[in-house]
Amino acid sequence: MSALAKLFLLNGKQVSGSDLHSSDITRDLEKRGVTFHEGHDSAFVPTETELVVYSPAVQNSNVEFERALEFGIPILSYADALGELSKQYSTIVVTGTHGKSTTTAMLGLILEAAGYDPTVILGSFVPSFEHGNLRVGKSRFLVIEGCEHQANILKLHPEMIVLTCIEADHLDFYKTLENVKQTFQKFVDQLGGNRLVVVNADDSISRELKIQNPIQYSSNSDIYKNLKLQVPGTFNRYNATAATIAAMELGVPFEICQKTLESFKGIWRRFERVGTWNGCEVISDYGHHPTAVRVTLSAAREVFPNKKIILCFQPHQHSRTEMLFDNFVDALSFADALVLPEIYRVEGRTEDETVSSKDLVQKIQDRNFGLPVHYAADFLEAEQKLAMLIKNMPDSVVIIQGAGNIDDLARLLTKRT
Repeated sequence: MSALAKLFLLNGKQVSGSDLHSSDITRDLEKRGVTFHEGHDSAFVPTETELVVYSPAVQNSNVEFERALEFGIPILSYADALGELSKQYSTIVVTGTHGKSTTTAMLGLILEAAGYDPTVILGSFVPSFEHGNLRVGKSRFLVIEGCEHQANILKLHPEMIVLTCIEADHLDFYKTLENVKQTFQKFVDQLGGNRLVVVNADDSISRELKIQNPIQYSSNSDIYKNLKLQVPGTFNRYNATAATIAAMELGVPFEICQKTLESFKGIWRRFERVGTWNGCEVISDYGHHPTAVRVTLSAAREVFPNKKIILCFQPHQHSRTEMLFDNFVDALSFADALVLPEIYRVEGRTEDETVSSKDLVQKIQDRNFGLPVHYAADFLEAEQKLAMLIKNMPDSVVIIQGAGNIDDLARLLTKRT
């Protein structure tokens, strides 16, 4: 949402917006010229408003939404607005269950280095982009991150799709993995332009899609083997390979891809090394799916082979936690010690609170006798439990992970060093 707000602003529009609470993101928007309101009120939508764009967290009962309806103001969801924007460009959509933001950033940076001057929109912040989660270019190319939740990718109009992988997620909406797969199939089927689909041949579900002349990549490819990266993890090597293959299909020489990726240091909240606390390095990560937990822990062991890994993981959404419960138990058990704050409640999503982080703690304890695992009702208690673990495991690595507000804890801890 903030990237769209910046884009409208940079195109000379007056932009205002509201959220339940102010944040670093809203404060940044205010500095750029956006009028921000904390809370929601119908008065925040002037009658002369030309367009209202809302996030998936906003319900139809929202007073500002109702105000727009009352005065006949055009209303678009974020996905619809992004879809309208995608019609105006030669759009490349990076999608898949994992790796979307990083792959989008990598591809955007490669095209920038090659002189293609793309516009780029993604769900994280790229240090070298002036506007963080937005790069404004002057060419016909638009690179965007496409989220599959609520089948939102079907509202986009790409000429190229980069598909990282397909797994069971957003099951509050999809119910089954088969439904997830069918949405990606529909997305591929409606592709325009020259029908270019870059797809991970090592991903078993992606291989089941029916794609005309897929552009495949795998760990066996020369590109995968010859890329030199600063960012850790097998998953990042896949992300980099996907970005390279896509760029080369657009005519970028391999050497430019290689040089760009060699200097790539990562993006906000994707295995981000944010500082130290009590003598331990602190990493913030957005991962909120069992696979993301597992590969993050694997990357940490790759980077810090001789250190214990303490993971503070905030589950994201009650329905996801419940539907993938056993997978979470398995993935979390790979840490050397755990602190699990209560599940982050997601507004606008299915949130029957039938499961708690306490249940995860109990199940992990049952399966892994002796593994230090602790429940935390809030961030203060999480900090106390982490401090206790660090006393027993000095010189460890602390990973703060989750898609909710858990990043606030990572920033707070490192400011106290």
